[in-house]
Amino acid sequence: MQISSRFTIAVHILICIEIFKNDYKVTSDFLASSVNVNPVVIRRLLQQLKKAGIINVKRGSGGTDIEKPLDEITILNIYNAVECVEKGELFHFHEKPNSSCPVGKNIHAVLDIRLEEIQNAMEKEMRSISLQDIINDAKKIINL
Repeated sequence: MQISSRFTIAVHILICIEIFKNDYKVTSDFLASSVNVNPVVIRRLLQQLKKAGIINVKRGSGGTDIEKPLDEITILNIYNAVECVEKGELFHFHEKPNSSCPVGKNIHAVLDIRLEEIQNAMEKEMRSISLQDIINDAKKIINL
């Protein structure tokens, strides 16, 4: 199991928007050059972040701004905006385990609660980290 790169790309995008907001017009092409992906990928993620109320996108080459205070945006907000994971469904279960097998017949009873606990723990930790925390880390590393 692996979370898609949409999440890390979205965080990368948000860091760039904040770091470069005063020096550059932060467009999808600009962001794509930093992430090193096709601008179409960036535009899709920007739309998802906009729909979640995290950013504001100006049409054309107007650029992008973060809509809310950085300390009010958690990495869970970002994750929920760009990942297609519903509560309790971080782990995708294999389809149709063999009901004739004692393990296959009971695998959900064995794992469902544990997997939900793992997802809840991950989400709790993600809820405790703000975009401001991430930006602060980035500024230290980049020496800004």
